Order: sequence, then C-alpha cells, then structure tokens
Amino acid sequence: MNRRLTSLFNFYSRFGFRNVPGVSLYSTETYARPYRESWRGTLNTLYRRISRSGDPAAPITPILDKWVEEGRTAHKDALVTIIKELRQYKKHRHALEVSMWVSDKRYFELTIPDVAIRLDLIGKVHGIKQAEDYFNNIPKQLKGRDVYCALLNVFAHAKLVEKAEEIMQTMRDLGFAMTPLSYNILLNLYYQSGNTDKFNVLMSEMEERGIGRDKYTYCIQLNACAAASDLEGIDKVMAEWESNPEVHMDWDSYTNAANGYTKTQNVKKALAMLEKAEKLIPSSKRKRGAYEYLMTQYAALGQKDSVMRLWELYKKHLKIYNRGYISIITSVLKVGDIESAEKIYDEWESKNLTPDIRIPNFLISAYTKKGLVDKAESIINRIVLKGAKPDAKTWYYLAKGYLNHDQAEKTVESMRKALSVVEGSRWTPDRDVVAACMEYMKQKADVEGAEEFIRQLVEKCSFPESIQEKLLAYMNNEDSVTVEIGDLEWDHLNRVLKEVD
Repeated sequence: MNRRLTSLFNFYSRFGFRNVPGVSLYSTETYARPYRESWRGTLNTLYRRISRSGDPAAPITPILDKWVEEGRTAHKDALVTIIKELRQYKKHRHALEVSMWVSDKRYFELTIPDVAIRLDLIGKVHGIKQAEDYFNNIPKQLKGRDVYCALLNVFAHAKLVEKAEEIMQTMRDLGFAMTPLSYNILLNLYYQSGNTDKFNVLMSEMEERGIGRDKYTYCIQLNACAAASDLEGIDKVMAEWESNPEVHMDWDSYTNAANGYTKTQNVKKALAMLEKAEKLIPSSKRKRGAYEYLMTQYAALGQKDSVMRLWELYKKHLKIYNRGYISIITSVLKVGDIESAEKIYDEWESKNLTPDIRIPNFLISAYTKKGLVDKAESIINRIVLKGAKPDAKTWYYLAKGYLNHDQAEKTVESMRKALSVVEGSRWTPDRDVVAACMEYMKQKADVEGAEEFIRQLVEKCSFPESIQEKLLAYMNNEDSVTVEIGDLEWDHLNRVLKEVD
C-alpha cells in the first residue's frame, strides 16, 4: 500500500493512546509537500479561519465560499492538508464539510484516498448506516484497498466484530490484505473486545503470510499484554521490537512500553522506558510533543523532579506555546504541587499568548478541590479584567467549590452562568451539584427559575427529556414517591438523577 494510506486513519483513540503524541497513522508527507512548506502562509490563514469556528456543529462552508469570493486560491492539495489537520484534532464534522466542498463546489476529481477519507469521516459523523450506503454507491474503479480499509475501520470503531471480519475476508479474497494496516485494525478490535483467541490466530496468520509487524502492531501487542497484566509478554514484545531493524523506534515507542509497565504496576521498568525515550528527543522531529507528553508520564508516576527537569529543558530548547503550558500545569497539579502551578500560570500570563481558557480552568479546578474558593474567584476576576470570557467549565468548577462550602445560593448562580455559556459540546454536571441546585430552588419556591434551569439541563447537557418531567414533579411535589422528610426527599431526587448516568 502506498504511503498516502498512512494518512487515512488516526489510530490514537483506537489503540488507547489518546495522550501519546505521534502514535498516529497520519503522515505530514501524505499530500503535496509544497503546501506543508508554506503552512505559515496562505494555507495557514484559511485553516485558522476554519479552526476558529467555536461551535463544532456550526457550518464552515460559508467560510470556504467567502475565501473564494475574496479571489483567493483553493488548491486541492491544500484543502486535503486542511482536512488532515482537522481530523487530527477530532474536528470530523468540519473535515467532512471540507471534503464535500472539494467535490461539490470546486469540482475536483476524487482519488481513492480521497474517497477513503470521506468514508471514514461519514462513519464518524453520521454513523454506520450512512457509511455503508456511501460505500455501496462508490464506483467500482474507486473501490480500492484504501476504501475497504476505511470501511473496516468504521466497523472496528463501532465494535462490530462480525461485519469487520466479513470485510477482512473480502479483502483477503481481493488480494487487499497484504499489509499490516488491515491486520492492525482487526487486531485492535480483538484486543478491545477481549477476544484473546482470535487475536492470537490473527497474529499467527500475519506470520504465516509473511506480513511483517509495524510500529502499530507492536503498540497493539503492548496494550494486549498490559490488559492481561502480562509483564513477560511486554518484555518479549519490546525485545523483539528493539531487535527489528525494519521498524523504526522513536521516543513514543518507549512511552508506549512505559504505559504498559505502569498498568502492570512495574514502576521501575516504566521509568527505564521513559529514560530511553528522553534520549531520543534530540533526534526526533517531534521534540515539542515529546517534552509535553513525557512530563505528563513522569507526573503519572509521581516523579516531580523529572517533570520540572524536563520543563526546564523544554524552555531552553523551544519556544513554549499554550499546549506546553497545559502539559506542565496539569503535570505539577497531578503531583500535588499547586505552588509551582501558580508560578507557571503567572509566567503564562506574562507571555501574552493567545487566550486559552483551559489553562486558568485547570488552576480553578485545583483551587476548588482544595477548598480555596477565594483564589478561584481571584483567577476568574483576572480573566475578566484581561478581556477573556470564562466558559462553562469555569463556572461549573466554581459551583462545585461553593457546594463544598455549603454556599447553595452561589452554587445555583454559578451553575446558571455555566448553562448560559455552554456551546457545542454536551456535558453532564455532577449529580450532587444539580441536586443541590434543585433543593435550593425548591426551598425558595422558585418554580419558574427551576423550570428554566431544568430546560437548559435537557437542552444543553446530556439529560434525557424523561428527567425533565420528574424534576418538575419534584419541584411541585407531584411525584407520589416523594415524601416530605428532607433526607428521604433528597434520596428520591438523587434516584431520579441517577437515570442520567
């Protein structure tokens, strides 16, 4: 399979490596290199316009149309690069919009990799049925190996073992199952579904057919061994990987092994793997991601000194952007060093980087967990003075802090602010927070306020509509199960809210 296929699937989430930079089948060389070289120019300008669309559900076609109306160029290779970037950051709906715009508005001819990427995106955005319908209507000349791999990936993502096996068999019959990619997809499905026997049979098939393992095969094996608490298995996989000259090892190869050892409670070997990973940072093209991820890994193992040592090296060798500050602040907070987090936050503020509400939110969350509500309020005041806007999580963390201090009125006020600014992504506030708000409004006989509060919970959070009637009944004492005794009434409300979980 040609190298362009390496851009088709982001295996981050499939392999359980959501936080591991670089463990992805994306390739920066997938499409026309000149556009990667000019990423800071025109291409970057268009990408920034698209990526700044705050609501992931908001259409971006008007942005693309306006771009052309301004007399700017929109080369296909550049648009495909943008699709790749959007997919990398999980903006699948927007990536699909660009893909459709490429053919529907610009009339560019689609290639097999283009169709495969679109199929993968349709599966993520619209689900299995539409992905299958799209596949069934693809012209025969465009139903290449890449497209079958995309459909296999869609089924695997949905945990549809039988359908995935059927497509894999079709690929065998067509002579398409000749590279590690299709095997990796099915191996990972077997690992995730706990089917050890089929996993081992498929590994044996790869060996019998002379299909060599690649980086992702080894990663899946490491995950499978870790899930089975098979320490010897991890040792064996790493020994084979290190002795295989055909499969390149980068720093993330060792961080994956470190993850496995951590899951098997072998801290000593996990640290040894992280040390090996560190030694490969200077020769890596992804130094920034290496520093950021390794800090979080050391933090997970409670290694504060190593976290701070890497932070100093990171600052020495590279310019730090928001993602770097997110990595270090979350890492020092994980090891319980709130003072260092405060100093680093002050440093971030002094750099005047692009505002990113996530960074103060980490500190606000830490403050409220520690009962330092005054400090949380101070951070929010600083945010507002700088012209930034607190988001739903900002107010939600503050609400939790107030709840822990038995400040019911302020809890309700903060939750209302949180609900008023929820955009795009749906979230579910803790049951205790919602219950406290409902209890307070019931005590105050604020039925109108409660109705609006409940409406927003259903509209903006992951609360089913069936809960709406029950919460309203609770407010109006209409539910026959509800009794007047406070503790029992509270228990009843929590039973109602459990339906959300």
